[in-house]
Amino acid sequence: MENGYLILGIIALLFLSMYGYAYFSVLKEKLQARKEKQLELEKEAERLRLRAERQREIDERVEKFNKRKEEIQREKILLEKMKAKQKAG
Repeated sequence: MENGYLILGIIALLFLSMYGYAYFSVLKEKLQARKEKQLELEKEAERLRLRAERQREIDERVEKFNKRKEEIQREKILLEKMKAKQKAG
């Protein structure tokens, strides 16, 4: 009878170890998938940050260009007024 309990315990231990091994591989896959997802989110955040930075640089260049354009327009109008005064005077 004592050997029966020993054999039963060994079989139970075998099944528990098989279950543990199977669950461990599933757990490992889940952790790997979670890690990959986190890495992908970090990459996406970095891409968005770089895109925003590039857009900010483009906006600054456009703003500088527009200011220069307005300044040229003002100078052109001023020169036209001066030319008109010279012709009138």
